Amino acid sequence: MRAALIAIMLSLSCLPAKAIASEAGFLQSLAGDWSGTGMVLTKIGGTNLKVSCTLRSDAGASAVSMNGTCRGLAVFTRTFSATVKAAGNGYTGKYVGPSGLPSKLAGSRKGATLNLRVTWARMVNGDRDAILLIEKIGQNRLRLQTVDQDPASGQPVVTSRIDLQRPSLAER
Repeated sequence: MRAALIAIMLSLSCLPAKAIASEAGFLQSLAGDWSGTGMVLTKIGGTNLKVSCTLRSDAGASAVSMNGTCRGLAVFTRTFSATVKAAGNGYTGKYVGPSGLPSKLAGSRKGATLNLRVTWARMVNGDRDAILLIEKIGQNRLRLQTVDQDPASGQPVVTSRIDLQRPSLAER
């Protein structure tokens, strides 16, 4: 009985290490330089603006830091950053967008997608809540998507979607 209890305790103590190792592999796969295009909705019910974006991502065993710039219509340039850390069974972090104010991130990973609840630092589209999805697609593609709720209908609305890829070897 005592041997069985010790064996169970030892096997349970290995679970977090396996989870951390799994997250480390995922987070480190996000590291590198990325570029691509997408759209940003100026406001719910407003105009979609086409954007070109670059992103630099640095990752360690338990965290990833992303710094990016998007340009649209040769009129505006916006920078953004996000830092996300694996914490227990979930993720926490912060996002800083064009306002310059830090917003809170909290969520989890399912497969190759981080699903993060955003608590904006100020009111955006009538509330302070949205969803940020960071989705790894294969080895060389990454999608960043923000989903907010239309205050009039209550329906989800994609407010930004940026599809990125690693530069090809020919471009390096």
